[in-house]
This record gives sequence, structure tokens and C-alpha cells, in this order.
Amino acid sequence: MAVDSSTRAARKRGRFRPSALWLTLPGALFLIAFLLIPSFQLLSLSFEDRATGAFTLDAFIRILNGGVYTRVLFNTFLIALQTTAGCLLFGYPLAYWLARQSQRHQRLTMLFVLLPFWTSALVKNFAWLVLLGRNGSVSALLAALGVEGADSLLFNHATVVFAMVHTMLPLAVVIMLPVMNRIDANLGNAAGTLGANHAQAFWRIYFPLSMPGVAAAGVLVFIASLGFFITPMLLGGARETMLGQLIIMQINQLQNWQLGSAIAVMLVITALATCFVYDRVFGLSAISQGGASMSHGPLRRLGHYLAGRAGDACAMLELFAARLFGQGRLHWLLPTYAWLLIALLLLPIVALVPMAFTDSTFLSFPPQQYSTRWFSEYLHSPLWVSATLRSFAIGLSTALLTVLIATLAALGLARTQNRLSGLVFLLFMAPMIVPPIVIAIALFYLFAKFSLVATDLGIVIGHTVIALPITFVILLATFKGHDWRLEQAAATLGANPWRTLLRVTLPLVKGGLLAGLVTAFLQSFEELTVAMFIGGGMKTTLPKQMWDDVLLQVSPVLAAASVVVLLIVTTLFFVLERARPAQR
Repeated sequence: MAVDSSTRAARKRGRFRPSALWLTLPGALFLIAFLLIPSFQLLSLSFEDRATGAFTLDAFIRILNGGVYTRVLFNTFLIALQTTAGCLLFGYPLAYWLARQSQRHQRLTMLFVLLPFWTSALVKNFAWLVLLGRNGSVSALLAALGVEGADSLLFNHATVVFAMVHTMLPLAVVIMLPVMNRIDANLGNAAGTLGANHAQAFWRIYFPLSMPGVAAAGVLVFIASLGFFITPMLLGGARETMLGQLIIMQINQLQNWQLGSAIAVMLVITALATCFVYDRVFGLSAISQGGASMSHGPLRRLGHYLAGRAGDACAMLELFAARLFGQGRLHWLLPTYAWLLIALLLLPIVALVPMAFTDSTFLSFPPQQYSTRWFSEYLHSPLWVSATLRSFAIGLSTALLTVLIATLAALGLARTQNRLSGLVFLLFMAPMIVPPIVIAIALFYLFAKFSLVATDLGIVIGHTVIALPITFVILLATFKGHDWRLEQAAATLGANPWRTLLRVTLPLVKGGLLAGLVTAFLQSFEELTVAMFIGGGMKTTLPKQMWDDVLLQVSPVLAAASVVVLLIVTTLFFVLERARPAQR
């Protein structure tokens, strides 16, 4: 009895570890106030007559009644689907190759994949604007090779899809890789002992097991692609207009909130429908947990049938290639493909650096003469410097607020297992499901009522909403991987909750906390959409200033600013990698 009494007392002292779901309450209230309520208010505008306030479906009838809106709607879905297909098609072999590497080699190689992932789409698309221009190096190279149309690479459908695939492909690889890392390599060896060759083992065993990761990557890439506006606006023409551009035009330029909200409804409905289908097949928790089993039913049987037929076809090709080239002579193909793809991902980032050191008043790659004059102009410009300092201040404030909310939520969810956990998880993933442009416009409509437009606080709140999901996932994985028995051991040795927190818990999870802090800062520092709307044209962040410069004048100062952004992102990226917990 004495032992039982002391054990109960130790457990009571060890109840620092929060297991109640109420720890998620601050984050839930934050998202309800600044995501759900503003989104519902915005979406309700699409059903209100602007003159009378009566219920109407005129905006949706206008969109679906043919003409330019229907064409843009179809074009948006087409580009999003093509981008998703391209990311999965080209990203899967890279993720497969990475999964087969040793842990050390995989982590080093992932540095080159993640750097483009954390580099702003605005910076990369600006580099493509120069490289693919009429006088760009890519155009010159293709013209030298005799390729027709080398002088007209910009402002067409193929270029928009290419640039969007380039931007989103690292995200697809990052999502697919954890699932592939969990697949037992011995399964392929077992299939070989039963007579299957490499192709049959891959298609019948490995590929079906990797499908949850492929589907999760497809869902997130598709949803993110729906709200794109930077790439089609910079690299596309009028025929490549997407819904995000229409929303900006209707609300910013025409002040037509009803039609702009109706277009936003289309985006949200599509995103939710996509997530619903994915949830029915895999379960939304697979997005963060790195895997899930497919649901049983016709879809799974069809998938196994198609994988089996693909395995048979590839097995025949493997036998033919072995007879033609010899057994094992083509093993160099996959590593070569992987490194060429990584080089392509890094190309616009690497090419941007010498552009900023040009001595000319126009951008070219490579520059004919080098100079630091544009960096000097950047550093002596009050406009650029103030935008940079504001981005730092907003980024740091966003990071601290995001980590505080996400830490409490992740801690509470990691220590709780009940029926509400799934709903709470879905709520914290909601900002990843709703396109960022919808979030920005919804907050603009809400903040206009409380004088928060054109304020740093308004931008911080918007950035926190957008940065919260990925930070939450990082911290949730950190707390789920933490051994909570250590807190119990500390309690049995007489440590009080506060001492246990400082001496045991925080030292063990500090890597995850720092990773979440850096991730949230990077999300904020490179975010453009919220700054465009909530900034109100008065509170200019560095991405917003760069965007304005791209639209008004493409000067080498912009390239210098892009290099500054790249330097900051690269530095923080390596800090993030050093802080990442070691894989077990």
C-alpha cells in the first residue's frame, strides 16, 4: 500500500504532461475568429444582392453562364491538374531514389531539394522571367540548337505549367518521401525469392504501399495550385488567367465583392471536395502521419489491377533491356535523372545571384560586366530598407505567436486520444486547405470593420493563420516522438513540474521548437498575398515591394533584393536543418 501510495503521488507530481484537449483551445479560438468566421462572411457576400442585400445566385449564374469566367474556371482547373500530374510524374522517381539512399546521404541530398522549397515563388519566377526572355540564356541556347520558337518562351500555357511544376515539385517530394521511408525494403527481397523481378516487385508491392504519400502530395499540390496568381501573372498571357487573378481584379480594381466572393466560393468548394475524396480513401491524418492504408473497395481493387498490369508490362521491358544492354547496366539512369532534376530546381536560384551584380541598367544572364552598384542602391533606398525591416519585424512576431499557439495545440493533441482529436486536427489543417488568397481577402473584409487594414498587427495575424498548419505538424511530430516516461521518472525523483519542464522536456524538444520557429518566420518573410490586401498599400513588406517593382519596372535593384532574400532564406534554412531532430 505504501508503494502504491508513493507511486500515485509521483504520478500526480508528473502530471505536468498535459493530456487535456483544452490546450488546443487558444489555437481553436484563434482559427475560428480569424479563419472560419471571416471565410463564412466572405462567402456569404456571394449570395447577397449588392443593392438590396437579398439572397441571389446571380454571381454564380454569371460565372457558369459561359464567357470569360467559365473559360478562366476551366483554365484554372486544367492548369492545377496539369501541375499536379507533373509534380507526381517527375517527383515520384526523385522521392523513390532518395528513399533508397542511406539516412546520411538522404539528408544531405534533401538540402538541395528543400532549398528551392523554401525559396519564394516570386523570386524563382522572377529569375525565369529573365532566363526565358527573348534575350535570355535559355532562349539563346535553344536557338543555337535549332529549336523553333526559342524566342517566344514566355507568356504561354506550357511555360506557366512548367514554372508551377518547378515551384510545387519540392513540396510533392517532401510529402511522398516519409511514406516511402516507412516501406520495409525486405518486402522487395521477399518478392524476389518468390520469382518476381524488380519491376514486378515495384509495381505490385512498393507502388501500392507508397500511394498514400502520392495521394497526399497530389491533394496539397492541387489545392495550392488552384489559388496561384504570381506565376500566371508574370509568365503567362491573357489566355492563362486563373481564378486568383480574377479575384484580385474584381475586389481590388472593380470593388465587386459579390462576384469576387463567388469566385472564392468556387475555389473553396473545389478544395473541400478534393479533401473529402481523399479523406474517404486515405484519411486526412495521413497528410501529417506520413502514411495510411487505402480503404477497401472498388478503387483499391482497380488500383491493384492496374499496378499488376503495369508490373507485367515493365517486367517484359526489364527482361528486354537486360538482354539488350546486360544485367544491371542501366542502374545509372535513376541517379542521373535525380541529379539533373535537382540541378533544374536549383537553376533559377543559382542564376539569380550573378544577375544582381550586373553593371548594366537591364538584367541579363550572365551579365557582361559586374558591379555592386545595385546592392548599394538597395541599401541606400529608404523604401527598400523599410520594407526589409518591416518584413523582419513581422516575421519574428509571426514566428513567436505561431509557435506559442502551435506548441499548446500540438502538446494537447499529442497527449489526447479521443473522438474530438480528429476534428481538432482538421481545424488546425484548415488554413492549408483554404487557398491563401481566400484567407487574405476574408481577413481584409473583417479587418476593414476594426481598422486593422494597413497595420502590422493585421499582417501578423494573417501570416500566423497561414503559417500555423505546417508549424503545428512539425511540433505535433516532435511531441509524438517524445518519450513522456522521462517526465514520470523525473517526478519519481522529486522534481516539481516547473523543474521537469526546464530540465527534461524543453532540452529534448528544443530542436522541434526551433524548427517550428524558423519555419513560421520563413512562411511570413516570403508571404505576399496577405501583405497585398491587409497592407493596404501603406504597410509594404519586402515581398510586396518586390511585387510592385516587378509590375512597374524590372530593375537590377529587384535582383539585388532577391539575392538578399535568398541569403536570408538560405541562412535560416541551414539553421532549420541543424535544428531538425535526428531521425531514428
